[in-house]
Amino acid sequence: MIWFWIGFFVLVAIALTLDLGVFHRTPQEPTFRQAARRCAVWVALGLGFAGPVYLIYEHDWLGANASGLSGHDAAITYVSAYLLEEALSVDNIFVIALIFRAFRIPAKYQHRVLFWGILGAVVFRCLMLGGGVWLTRKFDFVFYVFGAYLVYSGLGMLRKEDDAEDQMERSAAARVLRRFVRIVDGDHGGRFLVRDPHGRRALTVLAVTLVVVELTDVVFALDSIPAVLAVSQESFVIITSNIMAILGLRSFYFMLAGAMAQFDYLKYALAGLLVFIGAKMIGHGHVHLPNWASLSIIAGFIAAGVIASLVANHRRAAATGAPGPGPGDDAPPPTAPAV
Repeated sequence: MIWFWIGFFVLVAIALTLDLGVFHRTPQEPTFRQAARRCAVWVALGLGFAGPVYLIYEHDWLGANASGLSGHDAAITYVSAYLLEEALSVDNIFVIALIFRAFRIPAKYQHRVLFWGILGAVVFRCLMLGGGVWLTRKFDFVFYVFGAYLVYSGLGMLRKEDDAEDQMERSAAARVLRRFVRIVDGDHGGRFLVRDPHGRRALTVLAVTLVVVELTDVVFALDSIPAVLAVSQESFVIITSNIMAILGLRSFYFMLAGAMAQFDYLKYALAGLLVFIGAKMIGHGHVHLPNWASLSIIAGFIAAGVIASLVANHRRAAATGAPGPGPGDDAPPPTAPAV
């Protein structure tokens, strides 16, 4: 199995090198059309990896299929976990947009922050998923704990208002960092580390933003890690699907960040999805749901949230007689204190 892990991470390294070293060598703001094309490439790469997963498990290459999972079930499980992580990333995209606006990060530098942020997320997700798999295999009661937490999180999404900007306390994070390291303001050409007027090394606001983005991803992983463990505890399947999903987060951000306000009902769909996954974990030893049924329910929740939002937008536009906002339109940035 070690060779498949090596091959997968080589593929990830090549994709990230091409992304930053070739396609984004100079800082620039991508257009909506460019972001959409890159999204299509990342989604095709992510879903296409289900093919190698099928072959590995179906033919037991190099003795990789120690669990006895069929290729068909492995591929369906992979796609389910991939779609689940993509869906749960929607809230993450919205919060990242608030962070960039609060720290006043120019759009041409946002891709650089997201690149390094996602690289860190890959490392954290591998550690957290590996630990989660170990826990669920060692202690059966963990399923009930994770399941109850997901149900609570899903119901919490229905209760709370969109006050994420107040809850993130970005300026507080900056003040804490200032106690331990030097931070310089201003535009420094997209660099994270510079020298201050006294010749001492100092972090830029871009570096502070990267720290906050990393911490935000860890917080969101508290939902997504238990959720994906409800789909499967097969390490190779869930780790590869999770990483392939977050690799495309940058392109999804540039395509969706300005249009998040249009998806009014997506939050309710995600809440229902978390409750469903939580209930599935709680009943894991009593109720068996086929993999294809789980995939259908996950895709159904996502599709219902998107379709309901689009229908609501169309009705509002028809009622006011004005065209609804386009997918590339950006909402006015919220006011936020400077760092």
